Amino acid sequence: MDFSQQQTFLLTEDALRGDGILFDTIPNNQNIITLWSDINIPVGIISSLAGNLPRYRYEVQIVSEGSNRSKIVVNVRGQNVTEAQLEPYKSSIKLHLFDQIDQLARAYPPEEDTPTAGGINFALLPHEDLKGLALRATGNADNWQIIAHDNGLKSPTDVTPFQTIWVRNGLAKKVSGSATTGSASE
Repeated sequence: MDFSQQQTFLLTEDALRGDGILFDTIPNNQNIITLWSDINIPVGIISSLAGNLPRYRYEVQIVSEGSNRSKIVVNVRGQNVTEAQLEPYKSSIKLHLFDQIDQLARAYPPEEDTPTAGGINFALLPHEDLKGLALRATGNADNWQIIAHDNGLKSPTDVTPFQTIWVRNGLAKKVSGSATTGSASE
């Protein structure tokens, strides 16, 4: 997803709520765990009396792949059920989470984190990190820390190719628009 880990976490929560799926969150780890749901397969009387009913739940993890990129990992867990019985409950079959997140992201895209005033937006080149951008945009690679702070980034490699990075006017190289000419002799 081309959203931050936090934005993807919120979109995932909204998609689950939209489906009426109850869940718990572990915000520090960016994990979501759905409540157990029963699997409709016949069980014996003894298993039923003992409370050993077949059930499943989804464990969703949001993994950061940079400041504005993340991925969603969904696993299904079962209790008192075989792998074959759990197959129809896999997220790709039963849970249409990814389609719903895509629909939400199109309808209500998260706000951009990149400032739009008082500076210049640069697109990162392939294989360029913040140090390379700082050198290209400001003439000094050490300015990467200021640029990272302004864009909510933590390290010079916390970026993806073609990501938009804002550089404040005070750091940007001054580009002269006119050529200077020497004085004419008389």
